[in-house]
Amino acid sequence: MNASRIVSVADARRRASRTVPRALFDYVDGGADDELTMAGNTEAFRRIGLVPRMGNRVGAPGLSIELFGTRLSLPVLLAPCGLVSALHPDGPVGAARAAASRGTVATLSAVAGLAPEAVAAGCRSGGMADPGWFQLYAPGGRPEWEGLVDRAAASGFTALVVTLDTPALGNRERDRRNGFSADMHLDPLEIGRLAVQFATRPGWLARMGAAQLAARRSEVPSGPTVGLVAAGGSPLSWDDLVAIRERWSGPLLVKGVLSAEDARRAVASGCDGVIVSNHGGRQLDGAPPTMQVLPDVVDAVGSSATVLVDSGVRRGGDVVRALAVGADAVLVGRAFLYGLAAAGTAGVQRVLDILRTDIERTLVLLGCPDVASLDRTWLAAAP
Repeated sequence: MNASRIVSVADARRRASRTVPRALFDYVDGGADDELTMAGNTEAFRRIGLVPRMGNRVGAPGLSIELFGTRLSLPVLLAPCGLVSALHPDGPVGAARAAASRGTVATLSAVAGLAPEAVAAGCRSGGMADPGWFQLYAPGGRPEWEGLVDRAAASGFTALVVTLDTPALGNRERDRRNGFSADMHLDPLEIGRLAVQFATRPGWLARMGAAQLAARRSEVPSGPTVGLVAAGGSPLSWDDLVAIRERWSGPLLVKGVLSAEDARRAVASGCDGVIVSNHGGRQLDGAPPTMQVLPDVVDAVGSSATVLVDSGVRRGGDVVRALAVGADAVLVGRAFLYGLAAAGTAGVQRVLDILRTDIERTLVLLGCPDVASLDRTWLAAAP
């Protein structure tokens, strides 16, 4: 598919739904229980109005930011997501390369389907200086997270994201209806159960089959990947976080923060940043939308830690709203996955380009010269 034909994140979503099997699309697209939190995430952005200032002539607005000593040309990062390698042969490596080509960073999830060593090798072969950030799950407890932390460091990942909101998997009913198991592996048994769905997407099946054959011929070291078992999840604790801080020397962020109290505890545990996230509405249905709690988190720790936010970002105007509230940057998950499913690396690049153009246009229409000038005076409650 020609990625240039994608004109919005919603358009990428529609094309993704026609490209990958329904079970995979619903895995990406769905949320927990009645999907109330998932819907609330996007609705929360709609409730925040924008206040333009007329007569300000803005040329090319500045979008660059600095995170942990690294200059990024876009205040949008790729969030950690599961099963990225199942959507398109380009997989996590393609997503990382797309992010780097647009001056930003991708975060590899431990359950993306490809080991950190393999992603790092693929990034290096593409001329990247480093593979980006790594996100940690550890259903096997301390022995597992110690190994993953060491592997991420040895592979050159520059920041570590520890997710705390997954002591068990949320009740994702779309996956259950599709016969999609919760261990987040596409093994032969899983493929057999989903064969009918897969057969309806012959293009995807052919691409993935060819990629599997090529992978078997590859000599790139991979190491074990991680599966997330529904019954146990990844029950990391604050004590684990303190121990991880002692083992990891680079920037450390905790993901899943939804209160000022937890944000302050993250900083007290040695974290350099917090990610305000409800897992895209995929965990606790009824958890607050991230934009609802972002002001409290920013007010609590904004001067002592980097604050990022995810969940529900679909347009550049959403990014502008989050930055104006006080976030240092945003992460997008479903948005880039739709692009990857629709058109591989080029699709992720296209989604990032769309968001960049949206942000620039929004700033010009606001009369705001750059993202650094955004604050809450640019916002108003929507009617």
